[in-house]
Amino acid sequence: MNRPLPSLNVLLIEDEPLIAMDMQMMLEDAGHTVVAEATTMSELEDILPGIAPDVAFVDIQLGDGSSGVDACRLIRNAWHDTVVIFVTANPAMIPQDYAGGHGVIAKPFTQDGFMSAMQYLGEGISDPPPTVAKPNAFCASPAFAARWGA
Repeated sequence: MNRPLPSLNVLLIEDEPLIAMDMQMMLEDAGHTVVAEATTMSELEDILPGIAPDVAFVDIQLGDGSSGVDACRLIRNAWHDTVVIFVTANPAMIPQDYAGGHGVIAKPFTQDGFMSAMQYLGEGISDPPPTVAKPNAFCASPAFAARWGA
């Protein structure tokens, strides 16, 4: 059985409004708080350093041609403890070192897959390592997998 998790503060960086709304609804229904949203690097820069999210979900291709890889680097420089998860239909665009990110959830994803990944991440953030098995919907970066034994 999944152990109860504390509410996590989440940053969404997604330029597709329907995907962003779907993710926000799933997260809030699970008791988490979406503390900010951005669709571009410029919007992300406007948010800094006002929040300190526990986890950030970052699309690879952002509005105005900006890059989620650059967004990941900016997030990791601003908030070293924030877990950055890419959410993309183009996982091959993620550098081998994940640009300091922790993993990827491939689009399209199901609600069950996304929430299983969130349960796994939430457990690992609140009381590492997670006790639930790593879900198929989540692929950990090599460094993160080594840290959590994923």
